[in-house]
Amino acid sequence: MKGKYEIFQSTANNEYYFRLKASNGEPILASEGYTAKSSCQGGIESVKKNSPDDNNYARKDSKNNQYYFVLKAQNHEPIGHSEMYTTKASRDNGIESVKRFGPDADVVDLT
Repeated sequence: MKGKYEIFQSTANNEYYFRLKASNGEPILASEGYTAKSSCQGGIESVKKNSPDDNNYARKDSKNNQYYFVLKAQNHEPIGHSEMYTTKASRDNGIESVKRFGPDADVVDLT
């Protein structure tokens, strides 16, 4: 089964975002905002390229025993981030999902 990228535009700031969802529909990666849709599409291409490499993931701990990750491009710029997880193991499972679904997920434009 394949995951999917969804491109959408925020009504709050008119910026474009994407989210990567696993085959079960759960969101596993969210982007930062982009002022142009073409830049958002470029962000998706960067996830497709960079998601298979474990070295591109920064594993983070936040306050209140929450864990998350950031996917970075080759230039070390962030491409997307995960939701908050309650355990490190759950965070690491999220990374594995992005590795599995990121490279060949379909793109759905919701704009």
